[in-house]
Amino acid sequence: MDQVLPEALQEVAPGAVPEVLPGMLPTGEAFMSQQSLPSAQNPTPASNDAVPVITSAAAAAPAVVNDGISADEIALYDRQIRLWGMQAQEKIRRANVLLITMKALGNEVAKNLVLAGIGSLTILDGDVVTEFNLGSQFFLSAEENHVGQNRAVAAAPAVQRLNPRVAVHADPDRVEAKGTSYFSSFDLVIATDLDPAPLNIINTATRLHQEPFYAAGTHGFYGFIFADLIEHDYVIERELSNIATKIGPESRTRAVVDVQTKTERAGKTVESVTKRELYSTWYLSSEAAQLPDDIARSPRRRKAVPPALSCLRALWQFQSLHAGRLPSHTNEDLALFTKLATAQHAQLGLPSETLRSEFLRSFLQNLGSEIAPVTALIGGQLAQDVINVLGQTQQPIQNTVIFDGNTMEAAVFPLHPPGPLGKELFSVAMGNGAMVDSDATPI
Repeated sequence: MDQVLPEALQEVAPGAVPEVLPGMLPTGEAFMSQQSLPSAQNPTPASNDAVPVITSAAAAAPAVVNDGISADEIALYDRQIRLWGMQAQEKIRRANVLLITMKALGNEVAKNLVLAGIGSLTILDGDVVTEFNLGSQFFLSAEENHVGQNRAVAAAPAVQRLNPRVAVHADPDRVEAKGTSYFSSFDLVIATDLDPAPLNIINTATRLHQEPFYAAGTHGFYGFIFADLIEHDYVIERELSNIATKIGPESRTRAVVDVQTKTERAGKTVESVTKRELYSTWYLSSEAAQLPDDIARSPRRRKAVPPALSCLRALWQFQSLHAGRLPSHTNEDLALFTKLATAQHAQLGLPSETLRSEFLRSFLQNLGSEIAPVTALIGGQLAQDVINVLGQTQQPIQNTVIFDGNTMEAAVFPLHPPGPLGKELFSVAMGNGAMVDSDATPI
């Protein structure tokens, strides 16, 4: 779909618990139905000696070498080491990350993570390169005859060339062919441009293995980032204040769990404050979670909530009702989407005048398209948050980002269901169903 960029974007260079939880995730078997994702023929990829290709659906990701950071690496990553410290860089260097789907957004995420110096990146994508992909994905080109090749295999060599110190692996399998044990090999999982059903099941798998999970997607000018870090601790160092930092909750999702002080060489006293963020699952956050009280109680702040939030939730609901497909331009689909968006807007308690017909029309016209500046912005923000989580020195996203390219605004909302969060949320869920052992086999 051809799009006309607004002037602001022209200046930017692209660069309740789901029933699926208990007992539906057998180890080593396909854990999604074939209807979860669109089917596509997966031809044998062209051989490539530069990048290892994972050929077994059950194969684990290669281990990351955990030798100490070298002098060359210190020189290479000097600027970011100055920003977040040597210890954080070593954590980043040991990280084994899985990236699912290598479209325009995945390109941006891969680029930023590899340049930051993670230990290993596995790219999982069972689709093939099409002519459409060449217009927005800079790791692919017609000159290298990528059209018709597997998308992960085709892109991996160019990703590897960005940073030879990072182990890049291509997995040409489809995500629905993977059992939950596959995800246990990774330190963090990122799923981009997938439908709600697979996102829900992948998130369930990462919860079973206690791994951080990100989901993200774009549709033209609009996009989102979602994070389920379960329970994430990070340390903030700051100069000791006259007011003592108290251990305990700061909000519903955040608490101070530890405070330590130390005196530096210059005689300045610094305190290290460990904070913990609590999260909920994709299913619970995207389906029925309400806006936090501080927004819900303020008419001014409710009016400022972008209508893209209501439209994205309506889109996910529409896809759940129609096996993952996007709304078409038929009167039936348009009427249903409008009804769903209006209902979502009302459920969030937002004023009806902020959901205009012009915005609905714009949102629908952007579905299925990729705009490079938008994917660059969202991919950069996602990759930066992943780096922050791996290094554990910065506050992470809590828990949903909604991006509107028309206004160039990325709003962050903590969208959670009532009740417990973090590990306790999943414990309650599993307590209502079958118990699951460490290999995700019902017992």
